[in-house]
Amino acid sequence: MNETISVSLVYDGKTKKSIPRSIVWKNRIYRVTKLGLHHTYKDGDKLLHVFSVVAGSLFFRLVFDTSNLHWKLTEIQDELVS
Repeated sequence: MNETISVSLVYDGKTKKSIPRSIVWKNRIYRVTKLGLHHTYKDGDKLLHVFSVVAGSLFFRLVFDTSNLHWKLTEIQDELVS
């Protein structure tokens, strides 16, 4: 999966952390209820931020590309499935 999505992000100046608050995917809004891991990696000259989040019973992996400021949804899973 590699779909373009919209993400509402909040930056907390006190903790110096960026936190995704909601995702728009396929014309539906998903409110982030839990923030998991956040890490970065380089792909050539690109710096990518990867966020793992939960919205309801769904797990999303989001990738933010700092070279073009675009968001991609790279993985989605139903959290209830083991």
